[in-house]
Amino acid sequence: MRHLRRLAGVATMVLALAAGGAPAPAAAAGPAVPAPTLILSTENTPEHVQTRVLRLFAERLTARLDGRLRVEVHDRAELFNDRDVTEAVAAGRVDMAAPGLWHLDRYEPNFAIFLLPMFYGRDDAANHALRDGPVGQAIARRLEAAMDVHVLGRWIDLGPAHVFTRNRQIASAADFDGLRIRVAGGEGNALRIRALGAESRIIPWPDLPRALADGAVDGALTTAATVVSASLWSVGIDGAYLDRQYFPQYVPIVSRRLWTRLPSDVRGAMTAEWEALVLEARTMAAADQAAALKILAANRVTVVEPPAEALAATREALLAGQDAMVGALGLDPDLVAAVAAALE
Repeated sequence: MRHLRRLAGVATMVLALAAGGAPAPAAAAGPAVPAPTLILSTENTPEHVQTRVLRLFAERLTARLDGRLRVEVHDRAELFNDRDVTEAVAAGRVDMAAPGLWHLDRYEPNFAIFLLPMFYGRDDAANHALRDGPVGQAIARRLEAAMDVHVLGRWIDLGPAHVFTRNRQIASAADFDGLRIRVAGGEGNALRIRALGAESRIIPWPDLPRALADGAVDGALTTAATVVSASLWSVGIDGAYLDRQYFPQYVPIVSRRLWTRLPSDVRGAMTAEWEALVLEARTMAAADQAAALKILAANRVTVVEPPAEALAATREALLAGQDAMVGALGLDPDLVAAVAAALE
């Protein structure tokens, strides 16, 4: 029933927007009809950068359309977890979301390209250059073909993901041996962690504090800001190895069944407002990560930042197993080769 009501709401939204908000004849005047509502979903808290960016988008799009459309953000997984939200958007059960790219290789395997060893230790600029250009666009088009969604524009940042540990300090790549590391998802992440000599365990975010406190895992692959958001030093996190394992971003998707029915000026407004927000969103994410590192240090978390030469050496060692990962993940070898050439 909820799904049917949502589809009926989509139809009402499209009809109202297509009407352009034209006033009814005076003789037919009656109670004001509420503006249709575009629903966005996220699993994150209001303080999280992804949620804050989605709220800015909602506010600015609402203002731009001047009352023709209301835009609402539902956070804290009130509607869907980000792992499940892509299917919900494709089915029209929610209008828009921005799932992490590590959730998207289930639908378009080539998102896992960005989890391969060749990206280990790479800076933000190297990641942006590829994802903002033809490579990112090609993978986005493949997602659109695989799922009934429209990718609204460029991807927004969470920030570099590192390994954070409990009672086990990492000073070099050799110290990964035997560790049990939690990953959020993405088989490429699991394979890379294993290649470093550690055991990977996929554990949902809400269950991680207990897993750390109970000693079920020795650490987690995540970002500094994410560690701070849950005060994970309170359950034993006391080490940070800033090795830029991969670069998490969020991909904005819209229900295609809605997108194709929206008036062209509304589609244009959504695209323009998102693009206008991308660089601001990335700045917000970078500021959050920088502030988080200071908070970690203040809470006695030992932060190790390996030199660029050490990261390059680890990347080179991991690359020996990359071809096997490409096969295991079902990636397009030609696309992988093109990305590798661009990184040289």
